[in-house]
Amino acid sequence: MKISNIQTILNRIPSSIYLAIAVLIFASSNSLTRILNDIGLHNLIDGRNPISLCNVLFVGNICGLGLMIPLFYRDWNPTVLKSITRKDWISLTITSIFTGAIAPALMFTAIGNTNIANVVLIGRIEPILTLVLSVWLLGLRLDGWTIAGALASFGGVVVTILLGGSGKMMTMAGFQIGTGEILVAIAAIITSISSVNNKRQLQSIPLGIFTIYRNLLGTVIFFVIANVLYGKEHFADAFSPLLWQWMLIYALVIVVVARLSWLAGLKRATPTELNLATSINPILTIFMAYLILRQVPTLAQYYGLSLLILGVILNFIGNLYQQKMKRQAPKPTDIEKMDAPIGFRGM
Repeated sequence: MKISNIQTILNRIPSSIYLAIAVLIFASSNSLTRILNDIGLHNLIDGRNPISLCNVLFVGNICGLGLMIPLFYRDWNPTVLKSITRKDWISLTITSIFTGAIAPALMFTAIGNTNIANVVLIGRIEPILTLVLSVWLLGLRLDGWTIAGALASFGGVVVTILLGGSGKMMTMAGFQIGTGEILVAIAAIITSISSVNNKRQLQSIPLGIFTIYRNLLGTVIFFVIANVLYGKEHFADAFSPLLWQWMLIYALVIVVVARLSWLAGLKRATPTELNLATSINPILTIFMAYLILRQVPTLAQYYGLSLLILGVILNFIGNLYQQKMKRQAPKPTDIEKMDAPIGFRGM
């Protein structure tokens, strides 16, 4: 089958299917990463863990890059590259540094400082902020159901942060909050800001260029930052056979399949659909953490999860309501289309 025919078939797949595949894989990824880290702890090299979280991120991205280049090398032709404006390159570079290096580094560090449930529950800040930014910058109109769902989800995040801290603690406003929880919150804020910008970038930048550039630049920046912070010996075991045999599988499933599915869904999905997809993620992730790692949720996490489930239900109702209104709305005339606001055009 020709590549063009495959791309035609893939373009016909609904965005909801792509998002479902991505969410299912992402829900398992944190638990699987913790297992890989434990495998390394049982196979130390001169007292070092060859499958450290930094090595997983660094080598996993390299393997993912190697798998993506054969899929998207056609996008990297002079004609397409010249069509991308300097403004888009600058914007893509900034988001690549934050989402490809800084946010993953914060998240991986958090995984080592708190349990998976807290990582996921607090990460719910991301879709909430994405909705807020979409309203502010993209002119998105929300119904009452979606707003109520976002508020319920935010309540779940607050409960988890204030009552569910673990690992190293720090005091903020009289509350003891775990360092891991703070790192997750910062990573979520970075990702939410980038998500709004990514949706705009994918309208003018081919998926292959967007993905490979972000992966490559993010990997390089992360390598430089880690060397500055921890020294050159930090990646001494980056070429361990044990690490690479696991990273090839990790990269294929998590870096390539999950990320590409998410970006393919992101390109065509509405912000409400994205919020619904990410609302389901913490429920699945906590279930997978119990199934894979046998991590039983704490009382605070049960409270937070209950509010998140309420948020998912409200968001689902809101999504159905918006779909109904979209079907009932009259189609705009050619003149109305010309007069329609373009919306936020980005940085």
